Amino acid sequence: MDFARGTGGDYRSPRLSIGWARHADEVAEAQRLRWRVFAEEQKASITSPVPGLDIDSFDAHCEHLIVRNERTGEVVGTYRVLTGAAARRIGGFYSDQEFDLSRLDRLRDQAVEIGRSCVHPAHRNGATIALLWSGLAELMMRGPYDVMIGCASIPVGDGGHAAASIYARAARTSLSADEHRVFPRNPLPLRELDASRTTVPPALIKGYLRSGAFICGAPHWDREFNTADLLMMLQLSRLEARYAQHFLKTSTGRQAA
Repeated sequence: MDFARGTGGDYRSPRLSIGWARHADEVAEAQRLRWRVFAEEQKASITSPVPGLDIDSFDAHCEHLIVRNERTGEVVGTYRVLTGAAARRIGGFYSDQEFDLSRLDRLRDQAVEIGRSCVHPAHRNGATIALLWSGLAELMMRGPYDVMIGCASIPVGDGGHAAASIYARAARTSLSADEHRVFPRNPLPLRELDASRTTVPPALIKGYLRSGAFICGAPHWDREFNTADLLMMLQLSRLEARYAQHFLKTSTGRQAA
């Protein structure tokens, strides 16, 4: 599940830095932030071996990107990344649990999967998101990767009508080619929903689409998190020039004010 929408907070332009978790304590900081956002704020029904931390079986095989508030020392943003090689070792991507990805099989070795994105409520702004994306861009540039995939989530507290509307609108312009189509294992019942509502997509989905990403098919209904998940795919060759320039410029500085 991805979540980085909304505004708020009383932080006054804190200095932010970004890097990869280097040891278990830093991974735990990211998992604590995920618990706060997913379990406490979004009321997801998370099963975890450690109360207060969002931990699952994929974490040990992922790299964890973290944004830190240098003034307070707190981790305020995170992404986790699973490479194609790591996914093969453990039997698949996280997305394989939600979608039939068989049409993407030939891309697995050159792909990275991003997920479990979340941002502290006080830091849901452009600076934090730009730093997270710069870290991902740097990873793609230094590795043998040219495809990024990941699930982007839409809350279904309204019964799913907003999710159906967002999917219907985005699919008209940003649906992948048939060769990259995936199929949800627990489809959101689109035929039973009103897909004509005017609804603003979550910030992450808007960012993905603006950067050149595709939606690879209809949404999966994640009952644990009570979200509709869209499988997004971004090919490095399709990354919009203005976004590539911005992300790579940010990644050279590694900090933001």
